[in-house]
Amino acid sequence: MVNSAGLEVAVFGGSFDPPHAGHQQIVQACISQLDIDRLIVLPVYLNPFKSGSLANADMRLQWCRELFGSLPGVTVSDYEIRQGRSVKTAESIRHFQKLYRVKYLVIGADNLSTLTQWHDFEWLNEQITWVIVSRPGYDIETDALRNWRLVTLNVPVSSSQIRQEQDLSSIDTKIAPSVKEILKGNDI
Repeated sequence: MVNSAGLEVAVFGGSFDPPHAGHQQIVQACISQLDIDRLIVLPVYLNPFKSGSLANADMRLQWCRELFGSLPGVTVSDYEIRQGRSVKTAESIRHFQKLYRVKYLVIGADNLSTLTQWHDFEWLNEQITWVIVSRPGYDIETDALRNWRLVTLNVPVSSSQIRQEQDLSSIDTKIAPSVKEILKGNDI
């Protein structure tokens, strides 16, 4: 077994409901721009700020493995899904700190307005450097953050928009063909 304790990692968590072109660009940007050994893609069982999701946790994990699992430097983790419950980000970071040197936590700019409300925000703020991914229509307000970096992307798509689409053919450029096929096959 390879000792991973010295590896520096970034954690990119989310619902990935479904994963889309924006997520793919975030993963690629983090791999190329951050000084890390590995990016951990972490699909959540249930987002603590949401009451449900379109696709079940196993389906979202399958999508993430399909899209990101074969990329060099990327690991798709089932840690939160295996817990079978909503997991706070701080709990996941503590878990990964036992395995790696967690350097970064990747978040979308849309999370900045509620970030200080996250469980153990102060602890998180001391532990990691926030990687903020820009999103059209969201300001980059970083006053509460100790350390942060900006990854500028201009991807005008979100999982919420995709879920609201009635016709999957109209979202061909937003999600990977393999995910679209799974969506069609599961009547989601």
